[in-house]
Amino acid sequence: MELQELTHQDFSPFLNQLFSIKFGENAILPAELIEAKELNGYSPLQRKPFYVVFRTQQKTEYYSQATFVIVHPEKGEIPMFLSPKGFDAEGMKYEAVFS
Repeated sequence: MELQELTHQDFSPFLNQLFSIKFGENAILPAELIEAKELNGYSPLQRKPFYVVFRTQQKTEYYSQATFVIVHPEKGEIPMFLSPKGFDAEGMKYEAVFS
């Protein structure tokens, strides 16, 4: 699936499910999808802007923003630009925004 075709509806059925994030060849972590929401605003594409947030179980270390591959058994592999959003009680949150 092409990135420009993705909408928040592609992710919302998978809330609270595990994906994997390939941070590198030898760094693949499970990550729970904890948010998938539409944003108000303009998009040049035929979709509303949206964002998704994943949470890994990292408690102290994290990866800097970059493009990583998100993997899900049904959705396949999706490259996404992820930014660290901060730690919460359960781990590190990473956000991808689609405009």
